[in-house]
Amino acid sequence: MEYLHTMIRVSDVDETLRFFCDGLGMKEIRRVDSEPGRFTLIFLASPDDLKRGGYTGDESPIPAGLPTIELTYNWDPEAYSGGRNFGHLAYRVQDIYAVCSRMAGLGYTVHRPPRDGRMAFLKSPDGISIELLQAGEAREPQEPWASMENSGSW
Repeated sequence: MEYLHTMIRVSDVDETLRFFCDGLGMKEIRRVDSEPGRFTLIFLASPDDLKRGGYTGDESPIPAGLPTIELTYNWDPEAYSGGRNFGHLAYRVQDIYAVCSRMAGLGYTVHRPPRDGRMAFLKSPDGISIELLQAGEAREPQEPWASMENSGSW
């Protein structure tokens, strides 16, 4: 068995790409529009995984072992709920404070701030919980994060 991808349904492609690409730094590596199926699939990967896997963007299909997120956008409007039931996606980051600051600057709520310098949670525009984990040792506690309370669910 080999890992292929995690799929999440999204209701707003532009806002979701802003979250994952502009905010978290992921890269779009493939997009497929299905006229008969009335959906769009967008595959994202982290720059570090792309480098590690030697992926150039020319491979078809996406090479096995390259962790990706498949964003599924159904063209016909549909309300999605239960993002929390999905669980969460987790990413190791080089500077948890910088990523949380960038996400907050883009207007996203850090629901579980990185008070401990190690872990934070936020949500995608469709309510998918995203866990950020500091690479290596936890960073020294730092304001404003150290004194922030949790908000909402994560």
